[in-house]
Amino acid sequence: MRYNCALTTDCIIFQGDAVVLIRRGNPPFKGSYALPGGFVEPDETVEDACRREALEETGLELRNLQLVGAYSAPGRDPRGRTISVAFLAEADLTKMRAGDDAAAVEVVANWRNASLAFDHKQILLDAVKLIEEAK
Repeated sequence: MRYNCALTTDCIIFQGDAVVLIRRGNPPFKGSYALPGGFVEPDETVEDACRREALEETGLELRNLQLVGAYSAPGRDPRGRTISVAFLAEADLTKMRAGDDAAAVEVVANWRNASLAFDHKQILLDAVKLIEEAK
């Protein structure tokens, strides 16, 4: 038996304790906060897809990508089976603007108390842990 999975990428950009989040413009989770990210195209690496998606959705050019992890829990995306590769990154937030399928982009300080799409809260918690372990 053969199964197909979609490959996606998510991007974490912290500014102090706050994080860059988009408001999703489309289902699923329309209107909810989410990490910038999306589907990997057939001709690109996950790193390139992360940079492209962040640029399309937030206007930000990423630098210093660092792998956080791969997220593959069944049911993490109601559209079907997806596996996401998440990265920490840095960017100049003065160039931030919403685009593509992001209805808005914000630097959110209280993300721990916010309702986030998909499994993005867990991805953020893992990123925080990775940063703390590196100190």
